[in-house]
Amino acid sequence: MSHPVDYPRRMNQAATAPPVGSLAPASSADEGAGLFGAHRGPLTVTDDFQVLDDPVEQKEFTEVHEEDGHTTAESVLMVQGMYCAACADTVECALQGLPGVHSAQVHAATRRLTLRWDPASTRMSELAQIVGRTGYRLLPMQQAMSISERLRETRQMLWRLFVAGFCMMQVMMYAWPAYVAEPGEMPPDIDQLLRWASWVLSVPVVTFASGPFFRSAWRDLRQGRIGMDTPVSIGILVTFLVSSAATFDPTGLWGHEVWFDSLTMFVFFLLGGRYLELKARDRTAGALDALMNRLPEVCDRQREDGNFESVSVRRLGTGDLVRVQAGQAFPGDGVIESESATVDEALLTGESRPLTRLRSEPVVAGSFNLAGPVLMRIERLGRDTRFAQIVSLMEKASTEKPRLAILADRIAAPFLVVVVLGALAAGAFWWQTDPGKAVAVAVAVLIVTCPCALSLATPSAMLASAGALARRGVLVRRLQAFETLSGINTVVFDKTGTLTRDRLEVRELSMRDGVAREQVLALAASLAQGSLHPVSKAIVEAARQQSVTPTRPTGEVTEQAGQGMAATFERHGHVRLGSAAWAGVVTVGTSDGPRAYLSDEQGWLATFEMEEQLREDAITAVSALRQQGIRTLLLSGDREGAARLVAGELGIDEVIAGATPEHKLAEVVRLQQNGRTLAMVGDGLNDGPVLARANTSFALGHAAALAQAQSDYVIQGGRLMDVVDTLQQARDTMRIVRQNLIWAAVYNAISIPLAMVGWMPPWLAGLGMAGSSFLVIANAARLARQPGRAAA
Repeated sequence: MSHPVDYPRRMNQAATAPPVGSLAPASSADEGAGLFGAHRGPLTVTDDFQVLDDPVEQKEFTEVHEEDGHTTAESVLMVQGMYCAACADTVECALQGLPGVHSAQVHAATRRLTLRWDPASTRMSELAQIVGRTGYRLLPMQQAMSISERLRETRQMLWRLFVAGFCMMQVMMYAWPAYVAEPGEMPPDIDQLLRWASWVLSVPVVTFASGPFFRSAWRDLRQGRIGMDTPVSIGILVTFLVSSAATFDPTGLWGHEVWFDSLTMFVFFLLGGRYLELKARDRTAGALDALMNRLPEVCDRQREDGNFESVSVRRLGTGDLVRVQAGQAFPGDGVIESESATVDEALLTGESRPLTRLRSEPVVAGSFNLAGPVLMRIERLGRDTRFAQIVSLMEKASTEKPRLAILADRIAAPFLVVVVLGALAAGAFWWQTDPGKAVAVAVAVLIVTCPCALSLATPSAMLASAGALARRGVLVRRLQAFETLSGINTVVFDKTGTLTRDRLEVRELSMRDGVAREQVLALAASLAQGSLHPVSKAIVEAARQQSVTPTRPTGEVTEQAGQGMAATFERHGHVRLGSAAWAGVVTVGTSDGPRAYLSDEQGWLATFEMEEQLREDAITAVSALRQQGIRTLLLSGDREGAARLVAGELGIDEVIAGATPEHKLAEVVRLQQNGRTLAMVGDGLNDGPVLARANTSFALGHAAALAQAQSDYVIQGGRLMDVVDTLQQARDTMRIVRQNLIWAAVYNAISIPLAMVGWMPPWLAGLGMAGSSFLVIANAARLARQPGRAAA
């Protein structure tokens, strides 16, 4: 390949997309050139796909892991040219089994490819070339979702739809006399002239408008597969060839009837349904895309002379001073350098209220600047930002195939073979009595039974719900969790930081005689400053407020999850901070609130009495769960008195207190063995094992990284009512999934017999197939409303 391709200066400018593989790398002579940056001059395709190997560009869609000394890369890319589950199977089959490819999974509804591969054995450009030979194109997410790409795809679909619709209307006008004229009333030469006119108008419908069906079918046949467009393409081709034979030879076997009107009608209906399906998919899965691709492509960076230059976000570095315009997202994590800024952090917190950030206060990537231009200093970029971590969670969810979707895809593949055999059998049966009608029946059977609706039933609904929850600040890490969550009967809560606020305050401090308050705070803060536990944070904050500098330990601080911290200090020896059992002291104090104990080699040193407050919506959330018939349980490592005090205020059914991480895990297992289906809500490091063991789980947005990694849902804003809303959303989701699956089954049960007995003409079969797919996606789109409010 040596022909030149003029690559667009920016992704957000409308441009004709280059052919498959026409991506070129950034050159050293032009910093910022490449896939997303500016380019000064034409690129040649000699270095096709090389941009996918560019480390600067690749880090935006690839995450590298070290496993047992081996490097494994995981990339998430968009597959351009996909229309159905059969397309997904074709791409997967093209990649699986290749040297260096560990796994390849394509999600039909989102057109995302999740590829695990070995950079030492293969290159991304080589894999993209192999996919390109099957007729599909791999693109980084941000380019695929760019305005130019979306406009190009929409424009092509509309052109095909226009050609099919215009020709269909003309052909119907020419076919109308044959339907209304009495036998012998229309002269043969006029009848033949109308046939020729219909044939001429049908040629662009077959050669241009039907192009996507033929290309997809040819790709599948070359792979030795029968895809969803295969029966459609056979039906179009057979109808056109038989009608052409009747036009060229009116006295032959097929000469008494033509089906150009049916041909153009069902092509128009199929294309119309596919277009509506694309727009509906943009409103469902597209909700995730909009959230995941909100970072700007370019921004203004200040040069040394004080002027600003427009550069690609990928060319920014930490310490850069950038200007963010009103309505633009912040490109990285950093601090405000202007006097103030008004920002929207709804994606990160679920809170849609505008927030004010003053000079030197932090802002996060992905949040929007709502006022005038703002200067910010970049501190973290790319995968180091919290936004990137959120996107990673959402990408993994959007590429997962739920169990029901996998089952539907498995059914769809053999079903297509049965469709082709059934069409042949129906055609052979009718051939004995009416060869002309045999063709129409066979074509109708081929078209009406395409299982697109079956394959879209589950993923479209789950993705719509995931998008709706993401806009509210609830991230779905596994789509399969919707099915599990809809069937739970018990919700298990952690206490500290979950039902209560994650921030505690030191209400009272008791010390051993002869020990100064500042000395105790210095020791405790030194141990606590590396911990994420709310008690530790409260101690560190108390020391900061009293301007106490933590004492430096002589050794490393160690932490026992759920117990406490320990280290060695020069004057006190081995010092422990944590629970009474951990500190090795007898309980001292009268409060039922949270406590932490400090001890040294001489014994008890101090007691920290904490004060905690319930979350504002904790009582409402627990009450709402009980009204829905869900049992609630408090599983805490805190003391019995403190745990029962909180449970009594909230009306929680059961309490298990004083539990170590091992005890918590054992209790969860015991509950499951007794028939409980559990949803666990937690936030701490010690909650990781039970979050993983529970049937499904929630982690609050401030939770430890391990807790978030083990959960199915991450609640960014920390609102407990989001647990209730997500439960209702899961139930609505599975209700919509069942409706979609029932509709797909009923549609096939009714339409197939009608087509076989000859009561469904090809044009009506095309309308039914397109309408069934659109109905499934439109039904799923109802879930994109406010969570918990989808129609029954």
